[in-house]
Amino acid sequence: MIQVYTGNGKGKTTAAFGLALRAAGAGLNVYIGQFVKGRSYSEVKILNKIRNIKLEQFGRRCFIRKLPEKIDIAMACAGLERINQVLSSKKFNLIILDEINIAIKLKLIPLESVLETIKLASKNIELVLTGRDAHLKVIDLADLVSDIKDIKHYYNKGQRARKGIEF
Repeated sequence: MIQVYTGNGKGKTTAAFGLALRAAGAGLNVYIGQFVKGRSYSEVKILNKIRNIKLEQFGRRCFIRKLPEKIDIAMACAGLERINQVLSSKKFNLIILDEINIAIKLKLIPLESVLETIKLASKNIELVLTGRDAHLKVIDLADLVSDIKDIKHYYNKGQRARKGIEF
């Protein structure tokens, strides 16, 4: 099954990681590939301690605020290659492509390459793609799409990101 968590609201990665915990608790093997991110967020620290969850990041420590640089593109492309290897290995029951939609939107990786990767997933693998602005072609391939809306957010009142809550 293919799941997509998209939208402008808070909680896409959180939902995917909650699914990862559930799957790991049920004895399934989980792989998480994070695109665009390269920092040691709180969730990365704890997920790396769970035996049947493997997490790899395909981004730099800093977040892309301007046009992506060549290194950003190279890291994302290497990440997609790694995802294809993981899919081919058939070792994992749940594979999460965190922020892949952003990587597509920023043109770090070609949409067509991601669509080919999605098609590689066997019916026995749960494949989850997160990030705002999911492309319609990705949505068309999905079995489940959650559009997480931003109705009200404390960021708009000046609240900064908090350790343990947003990162």
